[in-house]
Amino acid sequence: MKQLSGLVAWLCRLLDRIAAFCIVSIMVLVVANVLLRAVFNHPILGTYEYVGFLTAVAIGLALASCALQNGHIAVSFVVDRFSCRVQAIVEIITNIFALCFWGLSAWYIGKYAHSMSVNGVVSPTTQTPFYPFVYFVSFGLLALCLVLLVRLLDSIKKAALGK
Repeated sequence: MKQLSGLVAWLCRLLDRIAAFCIVSIMVLVVANVLLRAVFNHPILGTYEYVGFLTAVAIGLALASCALQNGHIAVSFVVDRFSCRVQAIVEIITNIFALCFWGLSAWYIGKYAHSMSVNGVVSPTTQTPFYPFVYFVSFGLLALCLVLLVRLLDSIKKAALGK
């Protein structure tokens, strides 16, 4: 169990670094575009498209790290009043639903990326294929599923031990 947790944590850190690189790339691209437009009256072609692609990748890849750090909003003032075992059971149910939802989302987004690849869907300005970026989002959701799986196993362990 510790090996799986360590592997998932390592993967989340890697994906978070890639997401951070995407954010920095967006900043550099936007600043360069503004400067080139202002100084030389020659903007970078497709800046809007590239910013959209990189933003989608950054969000998709950062989700797992956010979940690993419990960076999401949780309203648990009712559940906190229950015993540890009941809290663990609620966590199990929540994690099962979340795992199913995000797993199906990753699957269907992956299928959508495949259909985009087969159909040759490209962006209008730069003719950049969409599917690699959609695959990145799907992969980020799969990493989120791994975090949820680790949380589910932890919750099962807590419920069994009553801690």
